[in-house]
Amino acid sequence: MLAVVLSFPGRFISPLTPIGDAPMVRVVEERFLRAKRIDKVLTAVPSSQVKKYSLHVSSPVGVRAENDVEGLLRVLPSSGGVFLADGRMPLIMPFLVDYLSTLYIENDPDALIPRWADGSLEVAHAFYDVDALSDALETCLAEGLRRLSCIGDYMDYEPVEIEPLAARNPKVTLSFLRVRSSVDLKFAEETLRKGL
Repeated sequence: MLAVVLSFPGRFISPLTPIGDAPMVRVVEERFLRAKRIDKVLTAVPSSQVKKYSLHVSSPVGVRAENDVEGLLRVLPSSGGVFLADGRMPLIMPFLVDYLSTLYIENDPDALIPRWADGSLEVAHAFYDVDALSDALETCLAEGLRRLSCIGDYMDYEPVEIEPLAARNPKVTLSFLRVRSSVDLKFAEETLRKGL
């Protein structure tokens, strides 16, 4: 299966920010490739930075877009299933990706999206059918929405409750860490140093 990693610059932390000895986005790619069912990782990057990213990841794809919704729509393959992730999620747990991929294959939903107890969705840590995701993204754009959080509003999805999984294995919650500050970065570095 294909993983699509969105590596557009954030306000404070870039996916190319070093974490340990490697850029964060490379760590994300390496962790994906440890999952049993992910055989290729495609990294969506700003078109002006393809050369820079090509030094660190195996398949950077340059995208010109005004926002994340448009960028994701432009980089999706023509069909199949994809796992979508953020390039600032260096603690993605391969075992969790494997578990979600099993549910996705067995249940064959339009989308399989992890959900917190408060109802918030982890749309950038989920499996999608490309056709259903494309339709949802096009609807988001038509409605003038530019953030990926709109995905859950415009497609049928099967939720996976996070807290029961985390109760069985606390490492589950680490998978959803999105590095947005120097504090997050330090925490991620320390966690990776422990071998998690």
